[in-house]
Amino acid sequence: MNLRRRSLGTGALCRHVEDGVHCLLRPAWGGPGEPRDTGGRHEDDHRKYGPPAGLARRKGRPRGGQQAGAVVSSTAAAAKPRFSGIREYLRDFRVLAQCPLRYWGVQAINFLDCVAYFAMLNVVTIFLSKGEGGVIGFDDESAGYVVAAFTSATTLLLLVSGAITDWLGIRKSLGIALIGRLVLSAAIGVFGFSPDFPGRGLLVAWLFFFMAPFVAMLQTAFQAATKDFTGKATQGAGFNFWYIFMNVGAAVGGVMVDVIRKGLGLSVTWVIMSGVVTSLLCLIALAFMIRTNDPVKVNEADTEARAADKKKPWEILLAVVRESAFWKLIVLITVTLGVRAVFAYMYLLMPKYWDRMIGNEAAIGTLNAINPILIVVGLVLITPMIKNWGTLSMLTYGAMVSAVSLFCLVIPWQWLSGSVATSCYIASVMCMVVLSVGEMFWSPRLNQYTAAIAPEGQAGTYLGLSMLPWFLAKTVVSIFSGHMLERWCPEFPKGEPIIGERIATGQIAFWDSPGAMWLFLGIAAAVGPMVVRVLWPWLKKGMRETNPTPQSA
Repeated sequence: MNLRRRSLGTGALCRHVEDGVHCLLRPAWGGPGEPRDTGGRHEDDHRKYGPPAGLARRKGRPRGGQQAGAVVSSTAAAAKPRFSGIREYLRDFRVLAQCPLRYWGVQAINFLDCVAYFAMLNVVTIFLSKGEGGVIGFDDESAGYVVAAFTSATTLLLLVSGAITDWLGIRKSLGIALIGRLVLSAAIGVFGFSPDFPGRGLLVAWLFFFMAPFVAMLQTAFQAATKDFTGKATQGAGFNFWYIFMNVGAAVGGVMVDVIRKGLGLSVTWVIMSGVVTSLLCLIALAFMIRTNDPVKVNEADTEARAADKKKPWEILLAVVRESAFWKLIVLITVTLGVRAVFAYMYLLMPKYWDRMIGNEAAIGTLNAINPILIVVGLVLITPMIKNWGTLSMLTYGAMVSAVSLFCLVIPWQWLSGSVATSCYIASVMCMVVLSVGEMFWSPRLNQYTAAIAPEGQAGTYLGLSMLPWFLAKTVVSIFSGHMLERWCPEFPKGEPIIGERIATGQIAFWDSPGAMWLFLGIAAAVGPMVVRVLWPWLKKGMRETNPTPQSA
């Protein structure tokens, strides 16, 4: 998959949550305004593009072999204010003033769509379930199957939706996808408000499944538009800003869930219906702000992409699977699936876990908003500081930190507070903070490793095929999520004590409690980074380290 010209024909980024993407990857390049000279590299899984850290040199920076210049540079660096890198990073966003109105239209649509999409993910398992707060009436297992079909289909369709976007054009693709989201969200909402409608559970399940292609098309259209509507000097900042808007939208969506559920006391069906309002606003923005598909500039990368497109897809795939580098990537992605699965737990397990440990008043949206808020803060404060750190070491140790996050939910509640509900809040905040800190380090480097190990011109294809293990893992996790909830965090009949209250009175043993579930999932997540550490010598073989000052791994 050569994705240098809109380039989403055989692969595309997915959301991190969902993946999601909350498969969200963080930018690893120096500054958002630097020219995006990627050499054909493409970033996947959730959410942005950009050259590996340190690839672009700033004007006037002394090069190796100039001893006098090195001394001057060293002296200047010593005198440089501690946070000058952050100020430069933010200052580079000024180049976005050169972007046309249609770029800002795409970002407005991106923000509004993310508000509704992530709000929906926060409550979808509750909406589908029975019991207090539930709407459709599925048990935990059936609700998990419906979500599995929706999210897995979305991920799988990302492999082909790029080609459809290229064929239809950005404006038409956005219009079709937004109309589809609007109609399906409205239909699901209507069934949510119609408890006596015969067979509504099956109809709602199919409606979620039919929503998948429109969600996938939106993602590929966003990426294609952000690439085409920025020039060479603004592309890095353009994708960075797109990613910031996505996470801000995710945070707003989480807060909106609690405003609707707790503040207004409304059913979660209204959260689903928010997609109707945001889709209407998006269509208005599309009509008035995006009037053309014309790219800002056809650059050298576009010319190379068109030449590469002449090669048959199956010829590219056959060439890739014969490369040992590709199998290194597959091994790396496979052994770290446990860490990436944590982001699936955020919408598959945690909403019901919080509802059943804390009660129906649990602030599930705000708790899930912690991750995107911290990622935006880390994007500004951390990225400029760590851009030159070693790729494989950051990937490994950052993944270890994220894996440890689940163990926060295993801490005995008596250690944190005298109340199970308060302890659950404290442990959940700790979990989200640790998860986010680790994510800031490992997520961008997974993509950077791909760019460093892939043969020239094949990074896009590598990224597209590397989605397959994640697709399979997310499908398995989604399918078994309901079974895990039934086993360790069950719903009790209305009027009876919830599991959190039963734990407080000693009625539930640890191995039958949610703590045991998080313990097993935490162990599964932690094993992967340790295996990666053992495989370092093999994984580093043939790797092109792009940092100017490589760190010892």
